[in-house]
Amino acid sequence: MASHAHTHHQEHSGEALVEAARATLTEHGEQWTAMREGVFRALASEDKPVSAYDLADEMTRRREKRVAPNSVYRILDLFVRTNLANRIESANAYLVNTHPGCHHDCIFVICDDCGAATHIDDDRVTGALREAGKDAGFADIRPVVELRGLCDKCAA
Repeated sequence: MASHAHTHHQEHSGEALVEAARATLTEHGEQWTAMREGVFRALASEDKPVSAYDLADEMTRRREKRVAPNSVYRILDLFVRTNLANRIESANAYLVNTHPGCHHDCIFVICDDCGAATHIDDDRVTGALREAGKDAGFADIRPVVELRGLCDKCAA
């Protein structure tokens, strides 16, 4: 079977991920503030999708000063727009994007039991969805594809 997966130019982790995020954000004409960095680091430390409320609680703990969830939502919206994070629509939660300079459509697979999420890429699927949207008279199509099931660990 032929692969139709999107190839990532580079996956980042740790400080390299933070630096790639900073570079990507500033390339979009945005400032990399201490608050934005804090939210990004908190998001990057999570291995499962996390809500803005959970991130606000974590930021409040780290800063020892209350951080409002709506402030975190604004930052997360910016991160999604600039490809630093992905939003898991069905859970209203977010995942860090480990390849911020790479633009493509993700297909998320989410465990119904533990909440773990991973993304897979299949340009056939997302390309077909974009074409279907265009055929229906829509522009600026943004496929949102989420599959639910059990991860290997929970299924065992």
